[in-house]
Amino acid sequence: MLVQSLLESDRTLDTQNARFDIALNNMSQALCMVDQQQRIIVCNSRFLELFELPANMVQPGALIEEVFYNAAAMSRYERDVIEAICEKQRELITAGRTGSFFQENADGHAIAVSHRPMPGNGWVATYEDISERRQAEARIHFMAHHDALTCLPNRLLFEDKLEQLLKGMRQEDGGAAVLCIDLDHFKDVNDSLGHPAGDQLLKQVAQRLLECVRGGDVVARLGGDEFAILQSSACQPEYAEGLARRLVKTLRTPYDIDGTRVVIGASVGIAIATGDRKDVNHLLKNADIALYKAKEEGRGTYCLFEAEMDVQLQARRAMELDLLEAIDKHELILFYQPLFNLETNKVSGFEALLRWRHPSLGMISPAQFIPIAEEIGLIARIGEWVLRQACHDAVTWPADVMVAVNLSPLQFRSSDLVHTVRSSLDASGLSPRRLELEITESALLKDNDKVLATLHELRDLGVEIALDDFGTGYSSLSYLRSFPFDKIKIDQSFVREMDRRPDCLAIVHSVAQLAQKLGMATTAEGVETLEQLDQVRKAGCTQAQGYYFDRPKPASEVVRWFTCLTQQLETAA
Repeated sequence: MLVQSLLESDRTLDTQNARFDIALNNMSQALCMVDQQQRIIVCNSRFLELFELPANMVQPGALIEEVFYNAAAMSRYERDVIEAICEKQRELITAGRTGSFFQENADGHAIAVSHRPMPGNGWVATYEDISERRQAEARIHFMAHHDALTCLPNRLLFEDKLEQLLKGMRQEDGGAAVLCIDLDHFKDVNDSLGHPAGDQLLKQVAQRLLECVRGGDVVARLGGDEFAILQSSACQPEYAEGLARRLVKTLRTPYDIDGTRVVIGASVGIAIATGDRKDVNHLLKNADIALYKAKEEGRGTYCLFEAEMDVQLQARRAMELDLLEAIDKHELILFYQPLFNLETNKVSGFEALLRWRHPSLGMISPAQFIPIAEEIGLIARIGEWVLRQACHDAVTWPADVMVAVNLSPLQFRSSDLVHTVRSSLDASGLSPRRLELEITESALLKDNDKVLATLHELRDLGVEIALDDFGTGYSSLSYLRSFPFDKIKIDQSFVREMDRRPDCLAIVHSVAQLAQKLGMATTAEGVETLEQLDQVRKAGCTQAQGYYFDRPKPASEVVRWFTCLTQQLETAA
């Protein structure tokens, strides 16, 4: 019985040992158990694999320090990493503490260690290669802090680096500069060549930005076509302005996108932080305000933030909010300036001129608020109101008097323009032949075919089409070939200089003769003196408009023009 009992105990022990070996050698972590003399009690196969050691070097009773010495010489891990692991474990052994840590190679290999003391002053530890995990974490961290397209720091990382710089900056350190960069005409590239081409362009821009800066500067992509640079220097704003000039010059140099030559530009806003002003949001806001000012001044330039810019921007934003309510509050009004037929010496029509009677700012010129309306997407609604109101006013005038209405280039992007004109005529009862629509050459610069198709649709309604500000654009003659305008309006800049500049007088004569040969009428704008009136009449212009006749007046005063001003013109003739 005793022998049988012992045999049973041996079988049970063998089974337990087998199970222990299976469990030990199927662990994902490498395990090593060490006694109080720092000799190995047991280790699993994963320990041998991890440190690339042969089994004969890791037998029970082997000194753990010798094992790690061999691992430092034979494994893929650098000696410094193995030695650092040993040193940290010695500290835990001396303190009798449990601890977890990881040690990483310069090449990205990393080992995580979990150390735990055992009764009798021994210890057990697990070791795990976490290289892939660390690399994945590094990729995730990189993606969270960098732009996926250009690999530049993103807004989050840029703001973090800016905050660190500002916190460590002392009064005597000089200043830090933030440069906000916005690409000019980038949307045109996306629209004409497609987004893949736009992405390629952004990559090339990022590379050029990196080539413009010094080693310690930070270049980031904040989003879209907006970039930023963080520059630290004791010589501010001189260094920042010098960099801005380089940026503007470099970014306007043509790009090659899959064999297509692309030209864009850049606007730059600069804000300087000194030792006594260390607010990240404030600095970024100032740089953005300066950028807005640079774009407002014509793009392709840079502006350094000044306090007055913030005041102006706040005023503009207040105007934006007020403009959104101007129609509903009946603050927009139309003034009318007479157009005189130089052959009949009679008023032939009036040009509708938009004004904004602001409750606190008084009368605001369209030169101030029309660009704002275009930027905030309100121009279509305002344009529709102008058309309807002008037709409503004109229908009360004599049947031979027409009304001219200016169209914004942005109105041609709306598919509702023709419908708006038709419905305005129908609602007022105004004859289409009494409505003249004026467009500028800038309306023809984009989507030329679409604009021309819209113009033909408007012509089919029976309205007349005039080309406004003729001679101030880029391709006036080509536009006259592409669409048979009813009228050409000669820009006032030529008319006002006729008596001082022979070239302006020659231009007025040439345009009038050209229009006559093409069967088009001509209106001379900006006539202010009797001499100018005589000159445009002799040049062959068919209409004249300007302060000589009268300034624009509200609709309520239009009736008076039919008598008083006609008499004035007949006297002058």
